[in-house]
Amino acid sequence: MTDVASVVMRSPVGPLFIVASPAGVTSIEFSDGRAVARSAAGADPSAGRHVEAAALQLDEYFAGRRRAFDLALDLRGTAFQVLAWQALVRIPFGATVTYGEQAAMIGRPTAARAVGSANGRNPVPIVVPCHRVLAAGRALGGYSSGLDVKRALLALEGVSVAG
Repeated sequence: MTDVASVVMRSPVGPLFIVASPAGVTSIEFSDGRAVARSAAGADPSAGRHVEAAALQLDEYFAGRRRAFDLALDLRGTAFQVLAWQALVRIPFGATVTYGEQAAMIGRPTAARAVGSANGRNPVPIVVPCHRVLAAGRALGGYSSGLDVKRALLALEGVSVAG
């Protein structure tokens, strides 16, 4: 038995490779379709349930039937990264903030660049919605999976951003 389970699911923004441990979802990666999912049948039952829940909730999100995720997460990063990622989860569906505003949310108003770096290492995009963070001046800014994906996720939430 392995301690993780994974699945590759189709989505409007391309294949997503979801991995979970017994504690929760550890990563969601934008896949080129070559990722090989480990069978949930041979995995820890808790990990398999987390993967299945994530795939179901992501399907609901893309279908417009889910605005917030209710998943156990197993976030692995530095203390600062986890703090930044926890702030992301508090940004409501259809809302955006700037990197500076996110930095202020965690009590580090001068750490906008560090927040941007942490967001770039977010292991659970979409569920931990780093796509809702914009550059200064409310420009689209960067996204590790490309600006087209960021723009599509924001559009799904009713947000139109220039740039």
